[in-house]
Amino acid sequence: MKVSVITVNFNQPKITAELLQTLPRRDNIEVIVVDNGSTVISIDNWQLKYPDVKFIRSEKNLGFAGGNNLGVKEAIGDYLFFVNNDTEFTEGLVDKLTAVMDANPVIGMISPMIKYYSDKALIQYAGYTPMNYYTCRNSCIGLREQDNGQYNNIIAPTAYCHGAAMMVRREAIEKAGLMSENFFLYYEEVDWCEHIKRAGYEAWVCTEAVIFHKESVSVGKKSKLKEYFMNRNRILFIRRNAALFQKIIFCIYFILLVTPRNILAYIKAKNPGFIPMLLKAVWWNITHSKNSSNLGYPINSIK
Repeated sequence: MKVSVITVNFNQPKITAELLQTLPRRDNIEVIVVDNGSTVISIDNWQLKYPDVKFIRSEKNLGFAGGNNLGVKEAIGDYLFFVNNDTEFTEGLVDKLTAVMDANPVIGMISPMIKYYSDKALIQYAGYTPMNYYTCRNSCIGLREQDNGQYNNIIAPTAYCHGAAMMVRREAIEKAGLMSENFFLYYEEVDWCEHIKRAGYEAWVCTEAVIFHKESVSVGKKSKLKEYFMNRNRILFIRRNAALFQKIIFCIYFILLVTPRNILAYIKAKNPGFIPMLLKAVWWNITHSKNSSNLGYPINSIK
């Protein structure tokens, strides 16, 4: 089986170059880098240094979903391995995931265990619990736990794969469609996982395969951009995936509990500039359809 490794770069040439240095170079592995409207353009230098890599340039920032979708359209692999540019491969990562996919045709997508790059004994992801559609909350299994072997040898279904590293079967993409680009950033992989499962496939995790993640390099750990899209897309996810009664309960919960709680948290953390981002996120969902391509955020302002 041929594997297409797809990653998206946005103004992080050093980080992306570090990833390229860890990628395996084999005949059955295709590497695709999508430059997602960066103002710092490094493709010319990369093409000289990595002639075996396929580089795609988008003049516009298409977001996480749009950038990866652009890579999908150029990929030739049977399996497409989507990885954040701020990750680092480990020995045997690709082979371990493809072996599980080969043996289990029901798998539509699979993620490895993800550990933090800054502390490689610290787990970020070892699976997800199912979503509570009344609150749009679930849990990341293993998050910030020391790896003492408690999640060793898990090769099993999970509720969702992780967007930082997920291998997807081409047939599943053909049946479920591409990622929805109106999420732009956050929740798009969870939404996509829902659609892939509805197409008859399962999401799995394989903790025998490991990838390291530097986390939030492009967006930052706290930013207005992140607050806006996290809140906007949390609501949007429920609008796109929950049953009517679940949507009603979620709206009551979000307006009466989440919104005032977040506002108080922003004030306490001395981040009052996040308050209009939260309100803007709520208002976007009131005034736009769930399939609207209007993001409600000045994307050209993102650096």
